[in-house]
Amino acid sequence: MHIKKTIVNRKFGIVDIIILLAIASILYLIISSGSLSERSGDTLAISTNISDLPGYVLKSVGRMTAAYILSFIFTIIYGYTAAHNKNAEKVMIPLLDILQSLPVLSFLPAVVLGLIKLFPHSNFGLELSCIILIFTGQAWNMTFSFYHSIKSIPKDFNYAARIFGLNKWQNFKKLQMPVSVIGLVFNSIMSWAGGWFFLMVCEMFTLRGKDFRLPGIGSFLQIAANEQNYRALMWGIAALVFVIVLMYVLIWRPITVWSDKFKMELTQSGEEQHSFVLTFFRRSVIVEFFIDKILKVVFEKVNTAIDQFFIKYYRKPKSRNKVGNGIGKWIFRIIICAIIVYCTANAVLLLKNLSMYELLEVVPAAVYTFLRVISAQIIALMWTVPLGVVIGMNKKAANILQPVIQVVASIPATALFPVILIFFVNKLGGLNIASIVLMLMGTQWYILFNVIAGASAIPEDLKEASTIYGIRGWKKWKTLIIPSIFPYLVTGMVTAAGGCWNASIVSEYVNFGGKVLTTKGLGSLISTATERGNYPMLLLGTIVMCTFVVCINNIVWKRLYALSDDKFKIEL
Repeated sequence: MHIKKTIVNRKFGIVDIIILLAIASILYLIISSGSLSERSGDTLAISTNISDLPGYVLKSVGRMTAAYILSFIFTIIYGYTAAHNKNAEKVMIPLLDILQSLPVLSFLPAVVLGLIKLFPHSNFGLELSCIILIFTGQAWNMTFSFYHSIKSIPKDFNYAARIFGLNKWQNFKKLQMPVSVIGLVFNSIMSWAGGWFFLMVCEMFTLRGKDFRLPGIGSFLQIAANEQNYRALMWGIAALVFVIVLMYVLIWRPITVWSDKFKMELTQSGEEQHSFVLTFFRRSVIVEFFIDKILKVVFEKVNTAIDQFFIKYYRKPKSRNKVGNGIGKWIFRIIICAIIVYCTANAVLLLKNLSMYELLEVVPAAVYTFLRVISAQIIALMWTVPLGVVIGMNKKAANILQPVIQVVASIPATALFPVILIFFVNKLGGLNIASIVLMLMGTQWYILFNVIAGASAIPEDLKEASTIYGIRGWKKWKTLIIPSIFPYLVTGMVTAAGGCWNASIVSEYVNFGGKVLTTKGLGSLISTATERGNYPMLLLGTIVMCTFVVCINNIVWKRLYALSDDKFKIEL
């Protein structure tokens, strides 16, 4: 029996004209934004002129895109290595937890000063610094998601891959990457939200008393807030919301719909998600030509080259040189130990400059921040889990609520914080409570989107089985929902906790209306130390934060991950 393939001969039409006009508009904005000042560092004045907003937005989106590409590459390499190397996993996952909890400002001095010295006569060093700092707000949750998706692959799937003789590249391409798509998509949305969150810090900051600025929507909002220019602030927020909505419609919604086909299930859901943009692009001759004649050709060549590489080098019997391998491992260990000793010695020398008062100040500050982190986590769990399950398991609810949630989550809390402060300063507990609100606004989405991803990934046949057997209410939560979403929930809680620690630098130390508002905590201590160039205090604050994170990781998250891996893995 021959199946006749239907070929659709598309013609150049209105769809392609719209796409060409859109490309032309983007190119025009790129060219026109080049006219904005490119002077470096503290000599650059950020305009609050509304006419400069499109160029500023485009520059910020460009930095975010570069940081996201870097984050995605890091995610694949780091997550894959941690998932497949047990020895490396013991170090890499706790290290990842520490890295995602470190405030952006902890990376700031080394990154900025180092890159500015490398590129002293141009703005490139500062631009690269900004991209790397945004990367530190984007990469970690994606990496956790990818790592845990690989670890959660059913044993039968891995066994089947071995039976079919798939090499590492084929296994990655046909099994590991498809299984990870849903989690990566939702965490990519959160990564962009995380990037927007820290954009104001990354594009405009003070270091050693020097004011560093880059033209962008983040610096625009910061200047408008400092000058109490509410008109410019509202226009900036409106522009940011417009970009976020546009990105959702043009990028995230189509990708979310596309990712639905990677769900692990034996029966297909009767309800499917739709995206008019995805349908729109599928009707385009230009898009079809780009995919068929460029993307597919490039991918096939890359795929063939990688396949041949693995066939050539990984299917040959390897000669085991135990002596050589042993020497190599010892050399590597010696190098690592030498680096650790060198860094420790320099850290001790730096910390000697601190007074006893400064040393005693850090621990209470860390306790205050820890209590705020716990409070934000508890509040977030109370509403994100039930709502995430509803959105993930009900396509009708998802079609209505998911667009709203994704847009709202992408609006950085730091942009809205000046408005929030108006209500909280001198009222409702002041910055002490406002800081918890900002932590919550910036990190609750990590839990929500991971729960949505987990609920969306529940196989349709399991849902049907629960309906057939009349499993409802708490029993359904206990037997189906919680076990299914638990791995995703743990990932969401880990990244949310790290986000809370990270957010402390902007929630406990606020520059508003020309005044600096602070509340006692590790975040305000680190922010103050950064602005004053007090590197010993910055180092001490970072070390104490790392200590808290490591302790929590060993006491809580490590055990929850083990529980997730042992008991809450879907086996088909």
